[in-house]
Amino acid sequence: MWTETKLDQMLSEPSQKLVEDMKKIKGDILILGAGGKIGPNLALMATRAAQKAGVKKRIIAVSRFSDKIAADLLTGNGVEIISLDLMETGAMEKLPDAENIIFMAGKKFGTDGNEYATWWMNAGLPTLVARRFKGSNIVVFSTGNVYPMAPVHSGGCIDSDKPQPVGEYAMSSLARERIFEAAAHEYDSKILIYRLNYAVDLRYGVLYDMADKIIKDEPISLTATCFNCVWQGYVNEIAIRSLLHTDKPVNFLNITGPETVSVRYAATMLGKLLDKAPIFEGQESNYAYLNNSSKCFDLFGYPEVSLSQMIRWQAEWLQDGGRVLNKPTHFEERKGNF
Repeated sequence: MWTETKLDQMLSEPSQKLVEDMKKIKGDILILGAGGKIGPNLALMATRAAQKAGVKKRIIAVSRFSDKIAADLLTGNGVEIISLDLMETGAMEKLPDAENIIFMAGKKFGTDGNEYATWWMNAGLPTLVARRFKGSNIVVFSTGNVYPMAPVHSGGCIDSDKPQPVGEYAMSSLARERIFEAAAHEYDSKILIYRLNYAVDLRYGVLYDMADKIIKDEPISLTATCFNCVWQGYVNEIAIRSLLHTDKPVNFLNITGPETVSVRYAATMLGKLLDKAPIFEGQESNYAYLNNSSKCFDLFGYPEVSLSQMIRWQAEWLQDGGRVLNKPTHFEERKGNF
């Protein structure tokens, strides 16, 4: 039987490798934008890893914390939080110094028709943070949307491929990357750009989106054709361990699962577990947004949670009445309109 407590425990359980790496990370860790979908369990994992490593360091989660559940999860487990709108005047001066920054703040959904706000968050805030934390080690959350679509049989874009963003969200995400890259050149900061696509948490994600459509008898578009996804616990761990792999001028890292997953296959498997056949629409394509994470696997190893486990857990979560965040991924979007 799934419970939210069990899920949060799994997503924040530090591996022994993370515990050992935590001993090597010098200085405090400041997590900016920690109140979103990924941040709370990442902050909790970092705190638990430090405790298991027996090291004393401040791990501070910063966000507006508009989601009280996220704030309560952190404070209830001994995580230090700062409730702050990072975009407000004077916010940077209210933050403590920290040698290590995990930058998670960003805007994606609601971009279409509100483009200026997306650029304000995705390009304006990085400028402020880069200046405030000159010389720090900074892991910058980004997205695989900065890459072009790749042939479905290609294995996906690798970390060194040239970005070709489509749409203002992807373009503003590349702007965020370039601003932090400039910080490496101008401020002697060490940067790792963390290009993530499709973390799976069960309360949201591409597998949840498909399962929700199956339950509601809504058609699933085949136009995306294929996708990548990865267990969010792995995402959390690698983000923290990446603090040891920041570099000057910059290190780029793709983070996702090892499989190129067929939309038709994943939806069919979910349908069997939910005892309800999916409805499909649209035509499959020879191109999709796909990332290749071979470099990540060389550095950190493969995710322990398999695709089949994630599919099974997703169905069980919904059958057990698990809470959902109602934050769709829009994985089927191909024109960059979010």
